[in-house]
Amino acid sequence: GYKVALLCQPDWRKLKNFEVLGKPRLAVLISGGNLDSMLCHYTAAKKPRKKDAYTPGGEMGKRPDHATVVYSQQIKRLWPEMPVIIGGIEASLRRFAHFDYWENKILPSILVESNADLLIYGMGEKQIVEIADYLAGGAIIEDIHYVRGTAYLADDLQALDEFIELPSLEDILKDREAFAKAYNLQSKELDPFSGKIVVQKNGKKFVVQNQVPFPLSQEEMDAIYDLDYVRTYHPSYEKLGGVPGIKEVEFSITHNRGCFGACNFCSIAFHQGRYVTSRSKKSILTEAEKLTHMPNFKGYIHDIGGPTANFRKPSCTFQEEHGLCKGKKCLAPKPCRNLSVDHSEYLDILRQVRSLPKVKKVFIRSGIRYDYLLEDKDDTFFKELVE
Repeated sequence: GYKVALLCQPDWRKLKNFEVLGKPRLAVLISGGNLDSMLCHYTAAKKPRKKDAYTPGGEMGKRPDHATVVYSQQIKRLWPEMPVIIGGIEASLRRFAHFDYWENKILPSILVESNADLLIYGMGEKQIVEIADYLAGGAIIEDIHYVRGTAYLADDLQALDEFIELPSLEDILKDREAFAKAYNLQSKELDPFSGKIVVQKNGKKFVVQNQVPFPLSQEEMDAIYDLDYVRTYHPSYEKLGGVPGIKEVEFSITHNRGCFGACNFCSIAFHQGRYVTSRSKKSILTEAEKLTHMPNFKGYIHDIGGPTANFRKPSCTFQEEHGLCKGKKCLAPKPCRNLSVDHSEYLDILRQVRSLPKVKKVFIRSGIRYDYLLEDKDDTFFKELVE
C-alpha cells in the first residue's frame, strides 16, 4: 500500500545525486546491496575483484566500500531530520561490534558509524510494513523502539526490563575472549520463542537489539512469492550489458527459509535464522509454471532450493512448539536423536515440477546437508538425486 522509489547505486560523492527522485514522505531505507559491499569488492586474498555480478555490465566501483555506512551518512547530511533505516545483509551482520576481515580490525556497530535511526535485521518483510504503518500514523522515528527484528541506539537502558548484555566494544578491543563470549551470547538469543533483548555498549551509546521476529507462516511466505514480479533487471540496464547475477537465479525457485544447521562460517543463522519455514507445493508449482512461459526459458529449472535445499520443516516437533534448544545444535557435533528426517514432500515437489510441460530437467544447486540426508532411512530421494 506504499509507494517506493528505488535509487540504485547513486554516485555517492555528490549529495545532489541522492535528490533525483525527490524527498521521501516517510523515510529513506538503505541497503548496501545483495552482498556485503566489502565481500563484493575484495577476494578472500584481499585483492580487488575485477567484476561486480550485481552491477550493469559487471562494472566495478559503482558503490563504495562499506556502502550502507556511506549512503546513510550522506542522507543525514542532505536531510538531517529525515528518518534513515538501514537493512539488508550488510546491516544485519554488522549490527553489533564485529570483526572486519578486510580491514583486519574490530569495528563498532554499523548503527554507530552510519548515524542511522533504526536497523532492520533479517529478511525484514514484517518489520518494514510495521514501521511504515507507524510512521504514516504520525509516530516519530525516535519512539519506534518496540518492533521485533530491529535494533537502535540508546543513551541508557532505563526503559528496558529484561535483557542480555554483551561484552562492550571496549572490552572486545582489549580481549579476544570477550569477543568470543559476545558472539556466543548473541547466538543463544536468535530464537523467536525464547530470545531476549540483547544490548551492547558501543562508546557512549548502547546498541539495543529487539527480539527476533517470528518466522513467516506458509501462507505469508506464499503471499510474498506469489506477488507479480517482473523477474528481471530494469530495462534501462539492457544497453549497459545487463546484470550478470541474474543468470544464476533467473530460472531458480526458493522453496524455504532458515537453516537449523547453523554452521559457524555461514551468515544464515544471524540473518534468516535457524527456524525453517517453507512455501506450499501449490505456490512452488505456480512459480515453476510461470518460468516455462518466459521468452528465454530452455527447459531447465536450475534450482529448487534455499539456504539448505533439503529442509522443508523445523528439525523436530518440539521446536515447532517451543523453539530452538538454547546452546545446542541440531546436527553438530552429531545429529540429535529427536531429529525428524523426511524427504518425501521435497521429492514430490521435484517430481511434479519435472513433469510440467516444457520442463526438461530440474537441478538442485543450493547446498544439501549430507549429514541430514544420511539420517533418512528411506534412500529414495538420495538415489533419485544421484540419477
